[in-house]
Amino acid sequence: MTPAEIIAAARDWIGTPYLHQASLKGVGCDCLGLLRGVWRDLYGTEPETPPPYSGDWAEATGQEAMIEAATRHLRPIGCAEYGPGDVILFRWRPDLPAKHCGIATSATTMVHAHDGAAVAEVGIGSWWRRHIACAFRFPERL
Repeated sequence: MTPAEIIAAARDWIGTPYLHQASLKGVGCDCLGLLRGVWRDLYGTEPETPPPYSGDWAEATGQEAMIEAATRHLRPIGCAEYGPGDVILFRWRPDLPAKHCGIATSATTMVHAHDGAAVAEVGIGSWWRRHIACAFRFPERL
């Protein structure tokens, strides 16, 4: 698996409307649904199915559920080491668990799904960089 294959799979989701808890290309997804869908595009079946979650799950539970799941299935890398094809997790505030993710398409861009917008490729500007919680690499990536 190459970064180019990962990026192509992520870009294939661009334009999919935002839909909380969904993961259907062209129909709807949230950020986790995008990551799940790209995983399916690359590997076939998902390694696990997430439980139902509310929009405020991170604030309500305080648990690092997203980081824990990513650690089970992806390879952790340093926050500053992410590059094309890697997964980046974000915290909205330093005191909250990570609850957003995107797939880097370069050192300065990513594909992500954001509430109120369709999946898009966007710049990773200073605001995004300040909110990076951790980064991961897909398994078996070359």
